[in-house]
Amino acid sequence: MAEQQNDIERVISSPDADAIGGASTYCIGCGSCAFVDPAFHIAKNSDGCFQAQIESTPVNGTAEASEVCPFASAVNENEIAQQLFAEQPGIQHNQYLGYFLNTYIGYVSKDGWRSRGSSGGFVSWMAATLLEEGLVDAVVHVKDGSDPNHMYEYAISHSVEELKSGAKSKYYPVEMSHVLSYIKNHDERYLFIGIPCFVKAIRLLCRHDAMLNNRVKYCIGLVCGHLKSDFFAKSEAWEAGVPLDEIARVDFRYKTPGSPASDYAIKAERLDGQPAAIKRTAELSTTNWGLGYFKYNACDYCDDVLSETADATFGDAWLPGYVDDGNGCNVIVVRNQEIQHILDQHKEDLTLFDSTPEEIYRSQAGGFRHRRQGLAYRLDVHKKRGEWTPTKRVTPSLEGISEQRQAIYAMRTTLKNESFAAFREAVGANDFSVFIAHMRPIEHQYQRISVPLKRRIVRKCKTIVKLVLPERAVTAIRHANKKKQ
Repeated sequence: MAEQQNDIERVISSPDADAIGGASTYCIGCGSCAFVDPAFHIAKNSDGCFQAQIESTPVNGTAEASEVCPFASAVNENEIAQQLFAEQPGIQHNQYLGYFLNTYIGYVSKDGWRSRGSSGGFVSWMAATLLEEGLVDAVVHVKDGSDPNHMYEYAISHSVEELKSGAKSKYYPVEMSHVLSYIKNHDERYLFIGIPCFVKAIRLLCRHDAMLNNRVKYCIGLVCGHLKSDFFAKSEAWEAGVPLDEIARVDFRYKTPGSPASDYAIKAERLDGQPAAIKRTAELSTTNWGLGYFKYNACDYCDDVLSETADATFGDAWLPGYVDDGNGCNVIVVRNQEIQHILDQHKEDLTLFDSTPEEIYRSQAGGFRHRRQGLAYRLDVHKKRGEWTPTKRVTPSLEGISEQRQAIYAMRTTLKNESFAAFREAVGANDFSVFIAHMRPIEHQYQRISVPLKRRIVRKCKTIVKLVLPERAVTAIRHANKKKQ
């Protein structure tokens, strides 16, 4: 029976054998399948992840939905990007960045865009500029949602004022079938903003549907580590002191004055009208991105970090010389000459430093290792077990992967899966410490494998300093050390 399934059926129904209970699939829950065929329905599962389900007989079989699914389509990022960008004068190609015209690091100097954003303010500024200059009529992006179970949702903005409510990163599950329906029913020109797999889904839909292709004029991509279940938002607010049933919304990137860009806080708003809880992420248990807590399973089978099918990509500049700037800076990859023209025309409003592909890679080096070498390992494991996985640009292989790295990648899968089980246990006990007790020995085991003893001691000391000393003191020490150098 499994051999007769089309790829999208496998994406949404083939369990990853490594998952606890075998429940996790390869679906990212984007909603592209539900847009092309009403037989598909998108809903949150018990792990707080949007997933597709087939609720009736597909209208034209499942082949049409497979064509627009980012994990089922036979068309990969290289093919999409080549068609979009390869013919432009001056275009270059890099195995990590994909096609690109120019790369930068910088921030928006004008009108407070930087202070309102998570890092340099470029995503919202670019969207506003496209609106103000009449290049698009509306922006499709993630904004505040309708209720605590939908803290953030895809929505449409037609003005700069509407756009401002969508600033900052949202580490929260979303789906886009409803906004795709809006685009279908409203003849306007749109900018779409999203993470790599969502941008890929939009590009696949545009290849499939001439009307969408005519209406979606630009795509802005966000650098992506991985997509989180809604357990992530709940865990942060809960550990910060807000009871589960009182969580209204979480601001994941609350800037703290005087702190480096990497030392931000979360702000958890409450339903009961009590003051919001503000907590530095260094003081929370679930915010180490490398541990992959509450990660969508599909994210471990994605090889696109820099949204290679987007007209331009923006992300955090996690680099020496930039990360200490608490106001934040963006890394920028430009692929479309029209976007490049906008940057050139507004240089007086921007602070831009020329960058290189190597520097952009370094800003996301950990993510690339996990999505390329780590993916080769994961695909090889599944292949040897005779299990189906989505077809990726990465070849299943253990070549060049040390036994230590293999153990690290295996433990990351364990951490991801156990985090869901631990959170459910904590909810059942109405006690967040149950989560910490469940995960602590697993995390310690991972640290012993991945980090040499000397580095673990240094890292622990830095964490203690961060927790004990006031933020301004930590920043002063860091600046003093720089001067000595």
